[in-house]
Amino acid sequence: MDAGAEDDAERDRNRAKLYAPPRSAGGRGRGSGRRLMRPPGTRLDAGGAQALMAQLAAEDARLTGGRTS
Repeated sequence: MDAGAEDDAERDRNRAKLYAPPRSAGGRGRGSGRRLMRPPGTRLDAGGAQALMAQLAAEDARLTGGRTS
């Protein structure tokens, strides 16, 4: 970056651009205040959570040979 600059002023402009805080691109990006939403149907209800825990316990028991620690 510095090697491609023709003079000190261009080096300073390049550094200012590089270290400048991010711009808000029309409401997009981190500063927009908009939360990312999950697609519908990705939440677990209590029954789904219990089924997942049972699957994990079964897989853990299978991998550890039935030993629990």
